[in-house]
Amino acid sequence: MTDETKRLEAELEAETASAKEESETVQGTESSDSLAELEQLREQLKAKEDEARENYDRFVRQVAELENFKKRINREKEDAIRFGNEYLIKDLLPVIDNLERAVAHAEGDSNGKTLVDGVGMVLKGLFDILNKHGVVQISAIGQPFDPGKHEAIAQIESEGHPPNSVVEEHHKGYLFCDRLLRPALVSVAKAPLKAEKRNGDTEVEKEPADD
Repeated sequence: MTDETKRLEAELEAETASAKEESETVQGTESSDSLAELEQLREQLKAKEDEARENYDRFVRQVAELENFKKRINREKEDAIRFGNEYLIKDLLPVIDNLERAVAHAEGDSNGKTLVDGVGMVLKGLFDILNKHGVVQISAIGQPFDPGKHEAIAQIESEGHPPNSVVEEHHKGYLFCDRLLRPALVSVAKAPLKAEKRNGDTEVEKEPADD
């Protein structure tokens, strides 16, 4: 083998080694770029998944809020229909009061029996109509005082009634569809004062009897 041939072979081997090195360098660079691009895609995918989850949660909350809003509107609508005549009925209550007073006043007059019967029939008919529409009288006489249904205007000392019970009713109270329309106006019993406390200093202590 001549020197020229050896030189050419050496140059060829050098060029081959250089080309191989460049190829490995390029492959390494491409592999690094691919990993970076893959990591970037993963981050973008995670961001999109988080965004989708947030959008879904927001959608679920909005659906729940809409359902609650619909329920509230329906409830308010039902109440508006149910209690639509409340003010009219409330304005009729004084008429009932006057009819009841007229009946009570005329009951002791034998000449007014016909009038009492007539007014009583009118009153009963009016009560029937009101009951049909959800109006109910509140029981008061003899009942424990209930600030949710009764309005006290006086306290009366009484030994025959339990303390804090209703002893007089000045006008009746009414419920409308289980809601207070007007409280009963009442007087409430209280325990009487002890005799010695009530008399106080007015009593004079007796002297002991002489032997």
